[in-house]
Amino acid sequence: MERLNLTIEGMTCDHCVRAVRGRLEQTPGVKVDDVRVGSAVLEYDPAATNVDDIEEAIADEGYTAFVAD
Repeated sequence: MERLNLTIEGMTCDHCVRAVRGRLEQTPGVKVDDVRVGSAVLEYDPAATNVDDIEEAIADEGYTAFVAD
């Protein structure tokens, strides 16, 4: 498993947090550690998914995600 810290733009409230958490939890190979307004911390199995797919899953919910520095 690889650890991933994401910055997520466009999140403003608890509804946003629930939407992103729910979508990430549905993504195969992803284990969500924490989602807050503006960020997410997770682990993912590179054999099951990749960073681009995770960012796209978040984009499907209407937010922009990128790997945090």
